Amino acid sequence: MKEGDRPELRAVHQGDREGFAAFLLRMRAIGLDDKALMSAFETVPRRDFIEAQYRHLVMGPRTVPIACGETLEGLDLQARILHALGIDDSHRVLEIGTGTGYTAAVMGKIAKRVYTVERFRTLHQEAVQRIRQLGISNVIANRADGSTGSEDGPFDRIVCWAAFDSIPRQFVDQLVSGGVMVCAIGGAEQPQALARLTKTGSRFEREDIGTVRFQPIASGLPEVL
Repeated sequence: MKEGDRPELRAVHQGDREGFAAFLLRMRAIGLDDKALMSAFETVPRRDFIEAQYRHLVMGPRTVPIACGETLEGLDLQARILHALGIDDSHRVLEIGTGTGYTAAVMGKIAKRVYTVERFRTLHQEAVQRIRQLGISNVIANRADGSTGSEDGPFDRIVCWAAFDSIPRQFVDQLVSGGVMVCAIGGAEQPQALARLTKTGSRFEREDIGTVRFQPIASGLPEVL
């Protein structure tokens, strides 16, 4: 089969095809062959969520600077985290930290509905515009303090792009029974555990699935930005 005939490459921007093919190979090398997730990545043009000067990083594993002093995680880590969530088309998902809106858009291609919250006004407004331009109607983006979750729950899945000092037990009641939360746990000055937390009864069962370095979760809304 020629490269141009492969379904996962058809809609990739011409300049990103080689990078996307390399991304697929990296994922398969670690045993991640999630067809629904890879299709979602393929159908959301990541370069549209990244400023022009950083587009050489579009399909790579490195973090990408974005507005408000924040970063967009590298594509490989995003894929690992979304795969760990195990989203399907029956799920209601909460994302804490909209950022550019990219992962919300990707999840919107798989989930029933995605609720995403962002503290920074600039990031929120830009993300809403990008998601609307793609015609994705099942992503609800709000500017809000997500450190304690959302009133739109309960959710089947929760993902947070910031780190908690300890297991965020305040999110137990925001998940359905058997629901899953993926987040980082640990201090800002040390390696953090990437944890998959599964709600069992009134508590979390924890499984560490890697290490990351995320910014600590913040509360409140900035007056500027």
